[in-house]
Amino acid sequence: MEFSVESALGVGWGTFKSRPWFFVGSSLVILAAYLLAGFASAAVDVFGTPETPSLLGHAVDILLGTFIDMSMVGFYLAAHANPETVTLSALWDWRRPFWMFLVVSILFQLAVVVGLVLFIVPGIIALLVFLFAPVIVIDQGLGPIEAMKESMRITRGHLWPLLGLVVLLVLLVFAGIVALFVGVLVAIPVAMLSLVHAYRALLFQAGPRPPEQTLIA
Repeated sequence: MEFSVESALGVGWGTFKSRPWFFVGSSLVILAAYLLAGFASAAVDVFGTPETPSLLGHAVDILLGTFIDMSMVGFYLAAHANPETVTLSALWDWRRPFWMFLVVSILFQLAVVVGLVLFIVPGIIALLVFLFAPVIVIDQGLGPIEAMKESMRITRGHLWPLLGLVVLLVLLVFAGIVALFVGVLVAIPVAMLSLVHAYRALLFQAGPRPPEQTLIA
């Protein structure tokens, strides 16, 4: 299994076409979940304002958003593996490591922000190097630091094609938003399935993790 921008996009689009209405429906469910999460955080934020949410409202927003992010990653991992049989129930798996996913998401965002502050280019590199760390936490059950190390390992030597893929997927989602927002219902699953395929291909090319990288519980 070779990684390339063309193969990732081809698999993303091909998988979407295999069940287009199902994937459009999944996008609606995911977007509705984010909308409800926003309403919920606003409802508990009695001490804040829309411009400056309180600590409580901000915490609820982060926790709910992280849960939805985690659910979406798990869903598209399952959809990539079994596109013909996956159901929406794959979104809600309570066995997923929520706290590890939260920590790795925070570390990922911090690495990118710090890198962007340091003349932008390091931030782009951090984005690409650690791109799959949250996916690895869900897929392999690794802890946050181990997941970031594993993401570094499998992306080594592939940063330029990864950059091309990320730019194309961002443009795809932006075009979906511009297209009266309806296009985003297609853009989200195509982008996520393309990223998952890129992860799978890079993981296959990199081979098994060395013994010293194996997580000890």
